[in-house]
Amino acid sequence: MGDEPIEAEGLRKRYGDVDAVDGIDLAVPAGTVLALLGPNGAGKTTTVHILTTLVRPDAGWARVAGCDVAREAAGVRARIGLAGQLAAVDDFLTGRENLEQIGQLYHLGRRASRQRAGELLETMDLTDAAHRTARGYSGGMRRRLDLAASLVGRPPVLFLDEPTTGLDPQGRIALWEVIRRLVDDGTTVLLTTQYLEEADRLADRIVMMHRGRVISTGTADELKSAFGGDRLELRLADAADTARAAAAVAALAAGQATTDAGSGTVTLPVDDGAAALPAVVRHLDDARVKLSGVLLRRPTLDDVFLAMTGGAGDTHDTVPAGTDAR
Repeated sequence: MGDEPIEAEGLRKRYGDVDAVDGIDLAVPAGTVLALLGPNGAGKTTTVHILTTLVRPDAGWARVAGCDVAREAAGVRARIGLAGQLAAVDDFLTGRENLEQIGQLYHLGRRASRQRAGELLETMDLTDAAHRTARGYSGGMRRRLDLAASLVGRPPVLFLDEPTTGLDPQGRIALWEVIRRLVDDGTTVLLTTQYLEEADRLADRIVMMHRGRVISTGTADELKSAFGGDRLELRLADAADTARAAAAVAALAAGQATTDAGSGTVTLPVDDGAAALPAVVRHLDDARVKLSGVLLRRPTLDDVFLAMTGGAGDTHDTVPAGTDAR
């Protein structure tokens, strides 16, 4: 560990019989994006809550912007911005009023608050909507306003908890562009996400989490390279043949095949896709399974995560009512 803006070692948090966070180590260099990637129940939000002083860890330590999260909570809060999963804006205030009010809470003064609000409205492409009440904003506009609110105090460290949940593709891409500009200006960002594409596009490094634990860490390219080889995506003429097709080609796979019975696809990891394809087709012919198409591609983060978690959905959801182990 060095003097990174976000550092943690051995973080643990338990709710009843559930280890929501189970021995997390983190180090995030200045001016970079770290993505905590995993499904619901992986421990992402609990980790953010610890790092932003909303929850005290049961064990381990963490420092954010040079302050210990347990002993110097006020110092941490003064140096960070946090945008949670739900946009925390006042529906009855305009976009500008929302930001000016937060500026007043930061003791910026009226003039400085107005100036900062104007800067952020421009940054978030909300200038034209500045005088409309927030209840009339679209989902993407509300998320951008919420992000602007977290930046009023010019925090050097920003936490984004699933920032694009519920946004349409256009809104998601627009928010990605804003986040990337913030990082280019020197902000350090830790974000949580369930979207593989989001982590691929934004993160300098990725921490894959599953059931409260870190299962892998690296850049997107490093994680993909660890699962080398090709992927043959087999699209079946009849989705009812999915299980039979997977069984027919299992012996040719270089790893665990994944299936999607709904769409009638089988994704097969192989060492050399071009060389394996003829044998795959022969095996399917012998099993009397018809193909509608074949796609040869390199591994994606989806492949990496499915391989690491065994392809199973997350069942780590037994946290007692009233707590949050996401």
